[in-house]
Amino acid sequence: MRETCHSEYGKIKSILLHPAKNSFVSDANIQEQWQMLNYLSAPDCPLALKEYDYFQSLLEQMGATIFTLPTSEKTNIDAIYCRDTSLATDFGLIIGNMGKAARKNENIEVALAAKSLGLDILGEIKSPGTLEGGDVAWIDEKTLAVGHSYRTNEEGIRQLKAFLNPKGIEVLVFSLPHYKGQDDVFHLMSIFSPVNASVAVVYSPLMPISLRNTLLERGFNLVEVPDEEWDSMGCNVLAIAPGKCLLVEGNPITKERLENAGCEVIAFPGKAICLPGGGGPTCLTRPLIREI
Repeated sequence: MRETCHSEYGKIKSILLHPAKNSFVSDANIQEQWQMLNYLSAPDCPLALKEYDYFQSLLEQMGATIFTLPTSEKTNIDAIYCRDTSLATDFGLIIGNMGKAARKNENIEVALAAKSLGLDILGEIKSPGTLEGGDVAWIDEKTLAVGHSYRTNEEGIRQLKAFLNPKGIEVLVFSLPHYKGQDDVFHLMSIFSPVNASVAVVYSPLMPISLRNTLLERGFNLVEVPDEEWDSMGCNVLAIAPGKCLLVEGNPITKERLENAGCEVIAFPGKAICLPGGGGPTCLTRPLIREI
């Protein structure tokens, strides 16, 4: 066993969270912001706090060291989806630069928090480059997939490569489809969630052919999310240990397919913390160190 930041499926040893109580803050705060941020509906604050406490307890049961981001007047309710702020590497965090203008301050706040927590920082993506954490995922320890999307642009990817290529990391770029346009929440990890070394949850109808072929060539077993479970975030699956996954409730077909692929699946309620803002368990977390 060894520890690394370069995994999406190893047992989580440490993780960064922005709890609902610190990001949503209050019902009044939610009511003021949800439409501006293109949420599908206003999250119910008391329910969100309850759901998040349960979600966090699942991570605590794994024995993970949890770092939490504080409340900030400079960020908004989107801050709950803290994966987007950064990429964890063995050389330090790479602080992103949000493609969604309303989220720009999150990167500044997470950089300050990382320094106060004693976390190393390799570098920061600078404007005009943009990079969101939902668009990057480790295929293996030496290979990082990055989605070229409305949230992550060519300049952001160029800067990412400049940080990682000299370290021996191969960065594979996949252009994502237009789908619902610039205002939608659509990242690489909306269609691709690795859950162990050779199994990944995918939504093939929106996958770049090059990404799908890359995974097949590398021997991945692809667990296909059905059309009816796409909007309920069946493809947004967080591995908390190899083959042990967290999945939003309401995706029974995906759950069964994962179990048939040899995985253990824990379904958790996400009516308030996931569905309104389009962010599942991967979005809610920034895993730091994993054990593989």
